[in-house]
Amino acid sequence: MTSYVENETSVTFAFDAKEMLDLIMGEVLAQEDCPYEAQVNLLITDNQGIHEFNRQYRQVDAPTDVLSFPMIGFVREADFSIVEDEEADYFDPESGELLLGDIILSAEKVKEQAAAFGHSVKREFAFLIAHSMLHLCGYDHMSKKEAEVMEKKQENILRTLGITRDN
Repeated sequence: MTSYVENETSVTFAFDAKEMLDLIMGEVLAQEDCPYEAQVNLLITDNQGIHEFNRQYRQVDAPTDVLSFPMIGFVREADFSIVEDEEADYFDPESGELLLGDIILSAEKVKEQAAAFGHSVKREFAFLIAHSMLHLCGYDHMSKKEAEVMEKKQENILRTLGITRDN
């Protein structure tokens, strides 16, 4: 498992962002029974930066908290068999790892939302990474049923890791 983190802001956290990404990534991939070593990229930006990405890729002219860019066009959530016949498209030729995709996170939104929801910055960061990792595994929340599935999975991931609203 490999992750790359780039922080293009001056915002710092009281925890190591890469360690947190790796922890959550490992738990998501374990719970989703991913049979491959995987790779994820995380860009930490500010509200202005994520606003530009949101406008460019989603045609939404506003900042958001997190964006996910999956590399795999899952037919069914976490059905990793889709990549088996297209190895050149989905695997890093150097490491052999499955290229799951990219996450872009607004450090400013993490801090704003943690304060608004009354929990720690660590918990908000972890929640948004878990949310994005599930998107990279093919989950979405366009319908009420899909949203319920994602919410349950997110909470289970964080609970398993001991990351609660209290810490």
